[in-house]
Amino acid sequence: METGTNKTKQKPKYDLWQITAYMLGVAWRGRHWTVFTVGLSLALVTAGRTIAELLFAPAVLRVLEQGMALGRLLAVIGGFSVLLVALTFLQSYLSELNLFGKMNVRVDILDLSARKRAGTSYPNLLDKRFLDLSAKADRAGSTNNESVEAFWVSWGEILTNLFGFGAYLLLLSGLNAWLCLLVCATSVVSYLASRRINEWGYRHREEEAGYVKRLAYVQKVATDRQYGKDIRIFGLREWVEELWESTMRLYHGFLLRRETAYLWANVIDLALLLMRNGAAYAYLIWLTLEQGLPVSQFLLYFGAATGFAQWVSGILEKFAKLHKQCLDISTVREFLEYPEPFRFEDGLPLEKRLDTPYELRLEGVSYRYPGAEKDTIHKLDLTVRPGENLAIVGLNGAGKTTLVKLLCGFLDPTEGRVLLNGQDIRPYNRRDYYKLFAAVFQDFSVLSATVAENVAQCRTGIDEARVWHCLDEAGLTEKVQSLPKQLKTQIGREVYEDGIELSGGQTQRLMLARALYKDAPVLVLDEPTAALDPIAENDIYQKYNEMTAGKTSLFISHRLASTRFCDRILYLKDGRVAEEGTHEELLKRGGGYADLFEVQSQYYREENEA
Repeated sequence: METGTNKTKQKPKYDLWQITAYMLGVAWRGRHWTVFTVGLSLALVTAGRTIAELLFAPAVLRVLEQGMALGRLLAVIGGFSVLLVALTFLQSYLSELNLFGKMNVRVDILDLSARKRAGTSYPNLLDKRFLDLSAKADRAGSTNNESVEAFWVSWGEILTNLFGFGAYLLLLSGLNAWLCLLVCATSVVSYLASRRINEWGYRHREEEAGYVKRLAYVQKVATDRQYGKDIRIFGLREWVEELWESTMRLYHGFLLRRETAYLWANVIDLALLLMRNGAAYAYLIWLTLEQGLPVSQFLLYFGAATGFAQWVSGILEKFAKLHKQCLDISTVREFLEYPEPFRFEDGLPLEKRLDTPYELRLEGVSYRYPGAEKDTIHKLDLTVRPGENLAIVGLNGAGKTTLVKLLCGFLDPTEGRVLLNGQDIRPYNRRDYYKLFAAVFQDFSVLSATVAENVAQCRTGIDEARVWHCLDEAGLTEKVQSLPKQLKTQIGREVYEDGIELSGGQTQRLMLARALYKDAPVLVLDEPTAALDPIAENDIYQKYNEMTAGKTSLFISHRLASTRFCDRILYLKDGRVAEEGTHEELLKRGGGYADLFEVQSQYYREENEA
């Protein structure tokens, strides 16, 4: 809801204390005990070192004032020196040791986020809020300095400031109470003023993000190899340079405004510092002149008064910083707890059996994508019989891929039911249901791993004989045999320097081999030959019956000539089955399928004549 230009801020789901309890729970379940023990010890040692530094000079002066022997003076200096060295060493050691606990907790949360992302219900991947939360959760744990790990640093600093505050408060308890109140008041006012001004950058973060995004884009265009040819051929160098310079001018202006605002924060802080220290000086000088306050105590109290203000400011600043970090971690929790529309471990188990016939049926199914004005699939009834080779064809936007996603269980209908052997698939464990399908989709992932690992989708227990068999059926045997390490050859150069790059057609064949290796009862092929030349495409079709023997297959293609070998063809139009039959039956009918086939046939004839 908006009023004018003011937007109502959405309240975070979890507050600071709930996030603290959550993070402690993550650390406890992960057995990262050092987060507690080392973190608390580090706070005590850090505060103790600061207190020892405060007491050092006054203690030496006190020995001199009392005229004690040289041995006593050397003992005091030596004792404090040894103490400071020990505390400094211990602080450094604990800081390094504390890194492991903090990083382990961050890694645990990153692991939870990765599992959520990889295992979430497919509709969530179409949900803008889920994707936004996913991106924010990823940023919150991306580095050591981001909120998931910096949270522990902030709590350590808060504890350090609290210990120091308590110790300095005891030291100042013998002084004028009004002086302590003045120190606290000026510290609070300084903090509030600085916080308001220093948040200028936070309030204008969207503007800065826009400049940074544009600069990052221009840098990518100027340095990425894929744009190099276009820049040279079309003479785009001057355009890229001008875009960079104009954006830099705008960004420079933004930075100038920001730093001007920060300068005022420093001026206010300096004025309050002079007021605070001036009052402390004046009062302590008065005590020295009027009541004979020893120099050692003067130095002790003045150091405590100025340090006391730093502890107060530190507590306020670190809590404010922690609050922002908890907002980020609250987003991480919301992402991890994002509701799942599908049932997984709590669903009914479903066993994959190659000797069991599986019938798939759509019953009055409609599906509309979020935000769409009309259904992509509308009131569709369909039965896919066990062992049937079914082709699904139609123009772009007809609903072919959506239909397959409904059959595979990636999407649930907005109306109607998807049935497996007469049973609604929604009560089943959806991961068990997925085991019934092996698929080659238009969007796929090639892993930075060996050929064998890409086919088998695992690192251990790979049946290499079976891998070779699947590669042969996919028509990739000759290529793999020519590679330096054959099945053990790494694919991709992002991780391995000796990795190889496959062409688009070879990659499609690799994906087909992957689907065949899974050996599922239902084989789904969504444009599996789009990147292949006609000869290679024909080679795949010749082997299609062998590949699909004993299986149900769903074949999506724009090329109608490739559907001849299928038992039945569905011609989709506007989310409905407009025509149904074999290739010959649909041609005889003279409908939309025949018209589209004639257009494509004419194109191929013209291409051959040319």
